[in-house]
This record gives sequence, structure tokens and C-alpha cells, in this order.
Amino acid sequence: MSYIGAKELKASDIRRFDVTGSTSATHTLTWTAPTEQSLIVTINGVKQQEDAYSVSGTTLTLTSALFSTDKLEVIGINDIGTAITPAQNSVDTDKILDDAVTADKLANSINTEIAANTAKVTNATHTGDVTGSTALTIANDAVDIAMLSATGTASATTFLRGDNAWAEAGGGKVLQVQITEAAEQTSYINSTSWTDTGNMSVSITPASASNNIIVFVSDTVYIGTNGFHLYRIYETENSDVVAEALCGTSAGGQWGSPVSLVGYFNPSNTNALTFKTQMRRLDGSASSRMRDSQIEDSGNVFRIVAMEIEG
Repeated sequence: MSYIGAKELKASDIRRFDVTGSTSATHTLTWTAPTEQSLIVTINGVKQQEDAYSVSGTTLTLTSALFSTDKLEVIGINDIGTAITPAQNSVDTDKILDDAVTADKLANSINTEIAANTAKVTNATHTGDVTGSTALTIANDAVDIAMLSATGTASATTFLRGDNAWAEAGGGKVLQVQITEAAEQTSYINSTSWTDTGNMSVSITPASASNNIIVFVSDTVYIGTNGFHLYRIYETENSDVVAEALCGTSAGGQWGSPVSLVGYFNPSNTNALTFKTQMRRLDGSASSRMRDSQIEDSGNVFRIVAMEIEG
């Protein structure tokens, strides 16, 4: 015959226990009852509620003792109230109540990881990464300077560099300036070879090979009839040309040509450097004269300036 339920109920599944003439509240069953729900308890034919008795193993305890005239009848059905073990991997998260799983029910390794990650979030002195699949967000303004691990001293004049060090801003500062003011040149230059232009030179010793030297020249060249000359700033230590310009006149002209040059030099060491001005005739036959009295008045000043800039 077909049936509804976990299995077909057989006569062997039903247990019976009768007591008469007893005045006790405690009785010993002939089987082990798993729970109160597995029993039907009647006294004088009246079914008792589950709170009127309790069961522990084979011991049935009534809340009130029997009278000698009472008849106790207990019927037990196997498997009713018996704990059921779910199949492996059959319980998913939908079957678990929210907040039903406590830390006591978690594996020790999981509790240890939770505690470690909680410390990483709440303990400002923790070092290391916070692991896990869920990204953590640090609140705005939650990290102050005291929490940063960096060398140096944080102040209004320092910044945090990429190497995790507090440092003052550097580079671009003028470290030193050397100036020479030149007088009139007493002789003419008519050579096609480079010739010094009198005392127009300046010396400077860089503090570091990583710094830069900027050289400025403000000068005047007097050139005779029909000629062109080249004018340059020359560095003697490394034999380098720092800057160069063209000066000249057309046929029948004699005039003073102002010269303003700016040169850039990067030293390879901290040896003393000397910068000077030189000229040579490019073509024609005219000679040149530096800072000639014919074009110089009392207000003119001719200079060569060397300036060291922090790298």
C-alpha cells in the first residue's frame, strides 16, 4: 500500500507503557525516548500537554504525582522527535537565519583571521596588508601625519618625497654669484683666430657637480669699416664654448655693436671654472675694439656674471 511520510509505520515502531496504582511522579519507560514530542501521554484517558511532563532517556517525569486511582498510559513512536542529520552539502545560506552563526560555531582558523583583520582596521599601529575579498575604505581625514611612517621632520617648509622622507624643497636656488666689470680694451682685434677681449673674464667654483652655471655678458664692440666678427663666451677648464654671436658693419660704416649673451654650463666636477669672452674676424679687413671710448660714456657698465644654480 502506498503511504505519505519518511517511511511506512510498523507495529514494531509503536511502544506502550501503562501504570496503575502509582502515586509517583517519576516513571521508567521500557525504551529510550528522544524527546517529549515522541510521546503521547494520557492520564485517565486525558491527553497531557508537553509541558505537563519531561523525558530524559528512559525517565519520564510528570509535573504532578499520580493518585493511586489514576491510570497512566504512554505511547511512543520511534523516529518522532529524533534528530535528523542533513546530507552533506545540503544546507545553504538561505536555510540559515541571519546572525544565527556565532563565533563559537566557526573554525578556530576563521576566528583567528577575523581577529587579525579587525586589528588591521582598528589598530593604527598595525603594519602590513589587510587581506580578504572585500575592499576596505578609509574614512576621509582618518590618516594624520603621526600615522605615516617616514623619515625626517614634517613641517610647514617640508614635503613628503617619493622615497618616504620629509625634505625641504630644493633645486632652482641661486647659490652664488660672481661678477667682473670690464674696462676699455686698448688694442684692436683683427685676427681670424680667437683672441681674448681684455679683462672680460670671471671665475667660479661650483659647490656640486650636479649644479648648473649660468653666464651673462653685457658688452659693446666697436667695428671699423666693412667687417664681421664672431663673439663668444669660452670656458677654459673644459675648453667649451658656452655661447656665441655675430657682430659686424656694412661697407663705409663704423659703429658700436651691443652684445648681450647668456650661456648655460653643467660642470662635471667641483673644480674652479673660468669663463671669458673672445673674438675673431670672420671676413673683411676691419678690426674690432672692445668698449671703445668713442661709444662709451660715463654711465655704461660692462660685465660678465657667473651664477651657480642648485640642481
